[in-house]
Amino acid sequence: MTSLTSPADIIRLGMSFSTAKCLLTGLRYDLFGKLADGPLDAGQVQAELGLHERGVRDFLSVLVNLGLLQRDGQRYRNSTTSERYLVRDSPSYVGGFLERADRMLYPAWGRLDEMLRTGRPTAEADYLEMVRDPGRLRQFLGMMDALTTLIGPELAQALDWSGHRSVLDLGGARGNLVAGLVKAHPHLRGGVFDLPVMAEPFAEHMAALGLTDRVAFHGGDFFRDDLPAAEVIVVGHVLHDWAPEQCRAIVRKAYAALEPGGVLVVYDRMVDDGLTDLTNLVVSLSMMLTTEGGAEYTPGEYRSWLEEAGFRVGDARQLGETDTLLVGIK
Repeated sequence: MTSLTSPADIIRLGMSFSTAKCLLTGLRYDLFGKLADGPLDAGQVQAELGLHERGVRDFLSVLVNLGLLQRDGQRYRNSTTSERYLVRDSPSYVGGFLERADRMLYPAWGRLDEMLRTGRPTAEADYLEMVRDPGRLRQFLGMMDALTTLIGPELAQALDWSGHRSVLDLGGARGNLVAGLVKAHPHLRGGVFDLPVMAEPFAEHMAALGLTDRVAFHGGDFFRDDLPAAEVIVVGHVLHDWAPEQCRAIVRKAYAALEPGGVLVVYDRMVDDGLTDLTNLVVSLSMMLTTEGGAEYTPGEYRSWLEEAGFRVGDARQLGETDTLLVGIK
């Protein structure tokens, strides 16, 4: 992060929520999707999105200054980055995460002071209630797909998969991550273990990807039910939802499901012991704002949970830009 050297720097930092909201609002109105069809002037944007004329030009100018739009004369078009990552039909779309952030995290951060005072989340944190609501479930699945689309190719290259025949993604939603793994390594058979409500979205997604015969769904609750057997179990962006004792319980479940020599792969946006990773520290606070006991933990904490369960654990490794990977062998 750039050092703060003046009052203007401090004011810009304190107002950075405003530029974030411009991006989130652009996604909410599907502005980038509209511009994917061709450049529009401010009046056309106003008409297409159903906006009032007041504010449209300045709103678009902010997005130009952020590098999300480009302006040619009086017309606006997507930047190359926006065209790739912020258009909903794009296979590399990451807006699903940001759409849910707009509706859930943005209001929660407005009550950070309350969470710091009480230790209680300030946003709706009932997962079961969320997945039973079709609209909120779609947002959640979009968020998960955005994350796994980025991390999947990294994970496919991070391990030597040649000696393994099966992989199970624990809490794998509709199977986007494991789909990427079996596509990258055709000898693998995949599985997803998640709540039964995910079965239908999983089936639809696998059918669309042509992987129905290669990836299976297993419904259950990993706190109550035994896990299906697999040679590799992946636990990614799951443990940070839970308090330490619950994390230990999940790791023990994974250990029990693996045969000797089986592998547990854990990745998360871990915070380093030196507390220098600003991005992941902010994510850790987001977990505290939205869960009863979750947070981002240090690699040392993850290692201790794996070793307590009986795993032999290798060194922590970087996975992609923001995640840390630990591998335990039974």
